Amino acid sequence: MPRIVDHDERRRQIAEALLAVAARDGHESVSSRAVAKELGVATGSLWHYFDGFDDVVRAAAAEVTRRTDARIADATTGLRGLPRLHALMREVLPVDERTRSEARVVVGFWGRVATLASTPDAGAPTLATWQDSIRDALEEAVADGELRADTPQDAVMALLRSITYGQQVVEVTEPQPEAAHLAVLDGILAPWRS
Repeated sequence: MPRIVDHDERRRQIAEALLAVAARDGHESVSSRAVAKELGVATGSLWHYFDGFDDVVRAAAAEVTRRTDARIADATTGLRGLPRLHALMREVLPVDERTRSEARVVVGFWGRVATLASTPDAGAPTLATWQDSIRDALEEAVADGELRADTPQDAVMALLRSITYGQQVVEVTEPQPEAAHLAVLDGILAPWRS
């Protein structure tokens, strides 16, 4: 009988191997050969699951998003308003070794992802799916009186989205302590606190 392979799981394993190589050895070391070696398989076996290396890069970006989403769900369970927002942002800002390592990997891939051949869902793997959770937390904070009623939620949302990406770049180019990353978040919220 032929071996039954879970294609989605195998694609995830390949994406995780790419991320492991990038985190350990740097982006210049990422290749199909290095990914196959990480998995202990022949290079050609990767192409049973992907059409090309760009697809592996897209899958790796999607895997980072999946991991972040799972961490956010765990960290924010039972929280609302500003405590929920702070817990969420701690999972996307580079404030600990895991999120700092992730920032180095993600920032390194942004240039590659930006140059990938256009497809209808080209941006999907890098979309910050947690944006809705940020919006919900802001709405709760206003409803609960933690933030002023006149808080410009769309503008604050745009700033929070910007700092999630910007602070990752800052961490890669000029590493900062946890407090510095969180101070940027607090600075955005400070004018609107009740």
